[in-house]
Amino acid sequence: MTASSHAIKISKISGDSATSFADQVAVEEPLEIRLGFSTPAGRTASSVSITMRTPGDDAELACGFLFSESIVRSQHDIARVEHCGPPAPDSGNHNIIRVDLAPAVKVDIGRLKRHFYTTSSCGVCGKSSLDALRVTGATKLGDKHPRFSREVLTGMPTALRERQNTFDQTGGLHAAAAFTSQGEILVVHEDVGRHNAVDKVIGSLMVSDRLPASDLGLMVSGRASFELMQKALMAGMPLLAAVSAPSSLAVALAREFNVSLIGFLRGDTFNIYSGEERIS
Repeated sequence: MTASSHAIKISKISGDSATSFADQVAVEEPLEIRLGFSTPAGRTASSVSITMRTPGDDAELACGFLFSESIVRSQHDIARVEHCGPPAPDSGNHNIIRVDLAPAVKVDIGRLKRHFYTTSSCGVCGKSSLDALRVTGATKLGDKHPRFSREVLTGMPTALRERQNTFDQTGGLHAAAAFTSQGEILVVHEDVGRHNAVDKVIGSLMVSDRLPASDLGLMVSGRASFELMQKALMAGMPLLAAVSAPSSLAVALAREFNVSLIGFLRGDTFNIYSGEERIS
C-alpha cells in the first residue's frame, strides 16, 4: 500500500524551550502520465503531464486529468491503466502511469503538445483561458439541476474535514469531494495539489460511470480557481463550493457557463458568486 505520509524527526520550538519528536509530513512526488494511443503507423505512447502529487489513487488521478482535458470522454475510451517503469529508489513508489486508449479513440497530437490550461501563476490572460475552454466543447449548463439547501452547504466543510485522514496526521493536504443535494458525500480524495484532489474525484466518478455528474456538487478545501471551476464544468457538476475565496476568472467562468459558485463557506455563512437559483 502506498504511503501518503511518513515520519521525520523535528525540533519544536516553544518560547525558550526545544523539544525533539517524530512528526508526520505529507508525501509529495512527481507523477508522469503517459498516453498510449493508435496512429496510422501503429500504437505509440507520449508523455502528456508531469504533476507533483501525493502517491495513491494514481489511476483515478490520471483518468480524471484526461477527462478534464477532453482527451477521453468516458471510461469506455480507456483500455488499460497501469504503472510502468522501476519504482523510485528512495520511496519505492511507482511514479509513472500509462493510460492506454481504446483502438478507436482518436488523439489530436497538436493538443498533446500544448498546455491546455495554466494556473494563475503562469500569467495566462483570462480571454485566452476562456477561449481555450470553449474549444474543448464545454457548454453552458441547463437549469434542470438539483437545488442545494443552505443546511447541506454549511454542513459540507465539517463532513469533508472528518474524512481527511491524512490531513489529521500531517496538516498538509487539500481535499475534494463529490456530494449529493441531500448532503451525502459519494467520493473524497486528498492530495498536496488541489487540482490533483479534484482530478482524483472526477476520475473516480468516471470509472464508476457517473459522468456527467449533473446531480452532484463539488466541495474543495481551499480556494476556487479557474482550473478547479474548469474541471467541475467539464464533469458537468452544477455547483462548486470552496471554504476560501474564488478568483475573478473562476467567477467569470461560472457566470458564463451557469455553474453555481460558493465561496468563503465557513460556519453558517457563505457567499454566492453565481447561480443563486440553485441554492434553496
